[in-house]
Amino acid sequence: MVYPMSSVIELDTMNWEKTVEKAYDPITLLFYSQTCPHCHSIMPYFEEYAEEFKGAVAFARIDVTQNPWIAERYGIMSTPTFAVFCHGRSVAQLVGSVYPALIKKMIEEGLKNAQECAGQSTVIDYEITGYG
Repeated sequence: MVYPMSSVIELDTMNWEKTVEKAYDPITLLFYSQTCPHCHSIMPYFEEYAEEFKGAVAFARIDVTQNPWIAERYGIMSTPTFAVFCHGRSVAQLVGSVYPALIKKMIEEGLKNAQECAGQSTVIDYEITGYG
């Protein structure tokens, strides 16, 4: 199933580093799989929150079956997994088919703590090459 893009960025190995790891602002992510029925049922809520919080926080999703290297790097063991990233690291995470209200609360907490996260992190400038 293909979802309408709206305000959600589709990530892959080509844009992951720039969009997530080198981003200054927080980003809310959905790690999903096309074969995950729970991902399909929760996706409309994720899209809704992307519209609701548009301009305040970025939203993106990544298909873990198409990008297993990223899923492995961040220890994603099941889908759906929701995460708030700040300066390339996960600062909040929800795993599984959770109540949509919990996702919204995680986003709100991420926004509330965004300045603190940005102020208390030192970005390490490096590039992911895939050559270990």
